[in-house]
Amino acid sequence: MIQTSLPSSIDRRLFLRQLSVGAIGLIGVSSRCGSSLAADASRLLVHSKAPMNAEPPLTDLVKSWVTPVESFFIRSHGNTPEINADSFHLSVEGLVERPLTLTLAELGRFEQHAVTATLTCAGNRRSEHSRLKAVKGVQWREGAIGNAKWRGARLSDLLKKAGLRDSAKHVWFEGLDTVEDGGKSFSFGGSIPLEKALLDRENNPGAILATTMNDKPLTADHGFPVRTVVPGYIGARSVKWLSKIVVSDRPSPNHFVADVYKLVDEGTLLEVAENGPIYRMPLNSAICTPTTGTALKADRVEVVGYALPPGVPGVSIRKVEVSGDSGRSWTEAKLTSPASEFCWQLWSAEIAATSATKELIVRATDSRGDMQPESVRWNAKGYLFNAWHHVPVN
Repeated sequence: MIQTSLPSSIDRRLFLRQLSVGAIGLIGVSSRCGSSLAADASRLLVHSKAPMNAEPPLTDLVKSWVTPVESFFIRSHGNTPEINADSFHLSVEGLVERPLTLTLAELGRFEQHAVTATLTCAGNRRSEHSRLKAVKGVQWREGAIGNAKWRGARLSDLLKKAGLRDSAKHVWFEGLDTVEDGGKSFSFGGSIPLEKALLDRENNPGAILATTMNDKPLTADHGFPVRTVVPGYIGARSVKWLSKIVVSDRPSPNHFVADVYKLVDEGTLLEVAENGPIYRMPLNSAICTPTTGTALKADRVEVVGYALPPGVPGVSIRKVEVSGDSGRSWTEAKLTSPASEFCWQLWSAEIAATSATKELIVRATDSRGDMQPESVRWNAKGYLFNAWHHVPVN
């Protein structure tokens, strides 16, 4: 992950005016933007429109280390709210000495930090789980992942401003969207351990409250006007349309923390209650070109894809290997983008394809020497699929 603080010479009032102008322009067209994007199948593969869930074609995904907004996957559980920047408020409450209620302008007065970090849905590659045994949920392929430059205040700075009580252990996030499930309506929420929120090392904040994405105000689909970004954690912990931060002595009771984002075999009430929430993303890699079913010539073939390090501080990708002969031999790929914790790396490899080449396989190894597993255990929610990636070819 790469971070830079905004230069002190920047006029914060000018920054906020620019942010507000861009944001207000988005409010009026948020629903139209969603419809337009969903209709363009050449840009995104839309799994559902309400809620909006979509991923880019793999060939587009790896064109750039920083993923353009229009090629960034969209994951929503409820509606995409229309939010007025002028009346927006973010609250910080719970186990704090001084509860805060902040306008967008007041949030912008905190020191701003720019962080390049990868977000990935816990269900990325879920469709491969379903090949083993069907699982419910969005049948994500390999594109529920993206790398962007996020900018905003550090979560730790707001918590320090509010003053933490000794019993504080977790930080909850609540969004402004409305999720309908089982005849009930509630907001999407997340939470992270306080230690993660306060883990601000050099060039590595534990979490930020992002107001921009790739140097532009967040779009409605990506959480305008404020979202959390928690580098190294699954995307569900980076709550969009953030409206409330609660400091507590326990994880959030929100449905998406207490019940949903957990690894379970059967999904019984007891099993869900006994298992803790998922936090860190796992080591993973995928082939983006050639795509499934591509007819290869018996010649040298360029293979391109991404590799994602696990969400462990200080860990990056060491190497990526590709095989065209069912894993009997491996070719080490060239890493073509910067190496950094919490950020994917793009890679390319040239391998010899023959008439016997029926599939391409990729595996990654991180800087600790841990290798991506050849296979993974099936789970009832289809989360964290990170087995070697196989692409059938002709």
